[in-house]
Amino acid sequence: MSALARLIATWFYCGYFPKGPGTAGSIGALLVAWPLAIWTNYSPWTFVILSVVGLLPAIWAADRMAKDTGSKDPQVVVVDEVIGQWIALAAVPALDDWKYWLAAFILFRLFDITKPPPVRALERIPGGAGIVLDDVGAGLYAALVLLAVGWFNR
Repeated sequence: MSALARLIATWFYCGYFPKGPGTAGSIGALLVAWPLAIWTNYSPWTFVILSVVGLLPAIWAADRMAKDTGSKDPQVVVVDEVIGQWIALAAVPALDDWKYWLAAFILFRLFDITKPPPVRALERIPGGAGIVLDDVGAGLYAALVLLAVGWFNR
């Protein structure tokens, strides 16, 4: 197995966390996102760009790990949670409002775990694309909820 694929797929080994590796991956995404948000004076576009740029490497790494482990969706693969979490963060209105950051985390985890339609259908896509795209869908749902809440709280 490629060391690079393992590093990316497990998001720097967050996927090996013994309890809740998906949650550990989301927290790992936040640990990268917070300093980036500070560095960019919180531009939501930072997270849109990160998600788009990270999508193909995430799919490649997830696909490689699935093939190498012989599992359709290995539990240690958490880069999909990273991409989904960053999509959710793109809808946070401000850097200094920790409640929105917490809401982005909770909403993304909720939608990732429950997989409301049509998110669950995305899991049926073969290979790394299926592993990653359902989390993209969960991230989009979380972002839409955050945008709606922000719109009503103007």
